[in-house]
Amino acid sequence: MKAFVIDYRPADGGRLAKIADPVPGAGQVLVEVHAAGVNPLDVRIRSGEFKLFLRYRMPLVLGNDVAGIVTAVGSGVGWIRVGDEVYARSQNAVGAFAELIALDEADVAPKPTNLSMPEAASVPLVGLTAWQALVERARLQAGERVFVQAGSGGVGSFAIQLAKHIGASVATTVSAANTDLVVDLGADVVIDYRRQDVAAVLADYDVVLHSQDAKGLDTSLRILRPGGRLISISGPPDPAFATQVGAPWFVRPILCAISAPTLLRARRRKVDYRFLYVRADGAQLEAITSLIEAGAIRPVIDRTFPFDSTGDALAAVESGRSRGKVVVVVR
Repeated sequence: MKAFVIDYRPADGGRLAKIADPVPGAGQVLVEVHAAGVNPLDVRIRSGEFKLFLRYRMPLVLGNDVAGIVTAVGSGVGWIRVGDEVYARSQNAVGAFAELIALDEADVAPKPTNLSMPEAASVPLVGLTAWQALVERARLQAGERVFVQAGSGGVGSFAIQLAKHIGASVATTVSAANTDLVVDLGADVVIDYRRQDVAAVLADYDVVLHSQDAKGLDTSLRILRPGGRLISISGPPDPAFATQVGAPWFVRPILCAISAPTLLRARRRKVDYRFLYVRADGAQLEAITSLIEAGAIRPVIDRTFPFDSTGDALAAVESGRSRGKVVVVVR
């Protein structure tokens, strides 16, 4: 099959190559990929940022979001049948930028019936990130106030809608050009990050979903009330991350040192800080499917690229200027 691969060579931006077709093992399904979402995580993996923590086998097929049709099932597979339209966060396999992918049954969910394949492929990683940050970790409640950074991005655009569905009040940051988009998604307070100081506008918030740099992290800590919850998807990673991904023993003390200043500042402000590295979860995706089919949440797609232009799709995401998600159409 054809796939977009990297091997961590210097200046390796990735390339299309012919590799062996995957074979589904016990508890796995083989999916014919129709579309694959592109995420900042793909750019970070390609750059080698996670080499110390995640031991990928080379050459590595990039891609963490997939939508397609099941073409074969392994032994022990229960509810999934050949011909089913499915989508998933392809965590264990990665490999969504390919013509075929083998996925664990537990990671897969039925594709929302009201979405096209490209629309469905835009959902898993950002949907699970928003769900695990706001529902699972922060336990966001109706009536609470949440600050979602970068509201026009993939995670931000999904998180705004999920938070509004829960019944929370949402503040977010965007450029002036994207104000109408986030207001349409449900944002109550919109801050132009180029002209306004977030800390001068917001105070005593219950939850922050942090996705920006260290300066933004400091601001997030300052605007939370005592007892508030700060969920970060951009770091610093904490020691629990090493346990989650099964990193080598020496990684844990490294992460302790890296995260110690942030954890100390959070403790002093009586804020609960947690780093989130989103995991695949088919059951959570099914819950997200229900919200999408009910019209509570809709995907936001910036643009699509043909499979042969996967490198251009990654460049578009790396630029940081996408409104919603970028998607590669494989077939």
